[in-house]
Amino acid sequence: MKYRKLGNTGLDVSVLSFGASSLGSVFRETDDAEAIRTVHAAIDTGINYIDVSPYYGLTKAETVLGRAIAEIPRDKFLLSTKAGRYGVDVFDFSEKRILASVEESLQRLQTDYIDMMFLHDLEFVTPEHAQEALPALRKLKEQGKIRYFGISGLPIALFEHWLPGSDIEVILSYCHYSLNDTALLQLLPLVETQGIGLVNASPLSMGLLGTRGTPAWHPAGSTLKTAAHEAAEFCAKQGVDIAKLAMQYSTANERIPTTLVSTANPDNIRRNAAWTEEPMDEALLSEVLAILAPVHNETWPSGVAEYNKARV
Repeated sequence: MKYRKLGNTGLDVSVLSFGASSLGSVFRETDDAEAIRTVHAAIDTGINYIDVSPYYGLTKAETVLGRAIAEIPRDKFLLSTKAGRYGVDVFDFSEKRILASVEESLQRLQTDYIDMMFLHDLEFVTPEHAQEALPALRKLKEQGKIRYFGISGLPIALFEHWLPGSDIEVILSYCHYSLNDTALLQLLPLVETQGIGLVNASPLSMGLLGTRGTPAWHPAGSTLKTAAHEAAEFCAKQGVDIAKLAMQYSTANERIPTTLVSTANPDNIRRNAAWTEEPMDEALLSEVLAILAPVHNETWPSGVAEYNKARV
């Protein structure tokens, strides 16, 4: 497993990291014992960073993850969780709720500190409704309950609003550095200038890149779904799982410190980790990128209108 520096945090993160949302039975019903084995398998492959949230499985993911990491020495992994989102339409970024949320997460995770704390899907409230959030995170850092703090969300404009001149230390962006969407690249100058640690997530664009067809709940438009499915089918005809190409592509860029992938299956995480060690098929990559070119950087709205500016 390769490791990269996470901005100015001083942390070394594995290029592939573990997203624990699957442990909350978010995508399918999961077996807790198997989920715990998956976490242990991830650590065994060299993955050293795990991300979770109280929103995933409505606290189930944190609870199961807590049982898993209780059996692992704390210096073997870095841990991040989130605050502010607690249901599909339940958001609360007040200081009182964030402080309480972190205490609850610490208990579920069975740890006494969190390496990185993100404000979860901050684009769903206006800046005015989130004015207490960053001061709350600074207070938690002063108390030693979190080491670094930042924000997470989908729209690139969210980060363009919050990052300039801020003391935000880490960000988590998803669905913007994958085979079909590399809009995250436009943020890199700002992120690198300020020394912000960057976490990329969802190399499969939340299931968009696969032969099974996009999940019914996926917010992507039909043109994007069709192109993604065509690319996946093309890979399959070459005897390659597009997930392999996607994983390799997202972890290959030296400027993207780490990419989160989620699964509750031990064999899957071992396979994902092994793929990052194999050379990428550049010829296949070129053909897949050509198929996806007409929908390159096509995204979908998330949150309030001001964070969903049209972009080219």
